[in-house]
Amino acid sequence: MTVSAEIRHEDGIFFIEREGRRVAELTYRMAGHDIAIDHTYVESRLRGGTLASELVEAAVQWARAENRKVIPMCSYVRAVFARTPGYADVRK
Repeated sequence: MTVSAEIRHEDGIFFIEREGRRVAELTYRMAGHDIAIDHTYVESRLRGGTLASELVEAAVQWARAENRKVIPMCSYVRAVFARTPGYADVRK
């Protein structure tokens, strides 16, 4: 499933590929009906941009559409949720 022009979603992972390589990813596992986001990764040369936050946004939008809650286990995702009040509706 393609979430945006760049972000793709398969079971357990949102990712971005460029030039045939995966350059960023966010992984999750199911926790009952909810999702536990446990890892984000962005290739070192692309860090400091918006790729990781775009992956979090895609996961949040998917969780909303599927009526799921998000358990932010990854430290980066916890930080994004802490500074984004608009995600409160999906945080578990």
